[in-house]
Amino acid sequence: MSYQVRYTREAKEDIERLYAFLLERDIQSARRANIATAKAMKFLEDFPFACRKSSSDNPFFREMLIPFGNSGYVALFEIEDKKTVTILAIRHQREEDYY
Repeated sequence: MSYQVRYTREAKEDIERLYAFLLERDIQSARRANIATAKAMKFLEDFPFACRKSSSDNPFFREMLIPFGNSGYVALFEIEDKKTVTILAIRHQREEDYY
C-alpha cells in the first residue's frame, strides 16, 4: 500500500528555512540535504509505521530521522488514514524542538 505524503504550511516553511540556512553556507550541502529529505519522504509513502512514535499519546504521530552529515533532521508526521501521511514539522536534530 502506498500513502500520499502531504505537507502542512508550517512543514513547508521549515523545509525552506533549513534549506536557506545551508544555502548561505554551502550550495552543495543544501542540494544534498534536499535529496536526503526527498528520499526520506519517499520512504514514508510505503513504510510510515516503521518510524518511531513521537512523545505524544497519539500512536499515529510519528517521527522519522533523516540522516544528513554528522547529524540530520527529524520530521514529525501524522498517519491520517490508510492513504495519507501529513508532515507536520521538520527540524534539525540539534534544534531544541518543533516550534
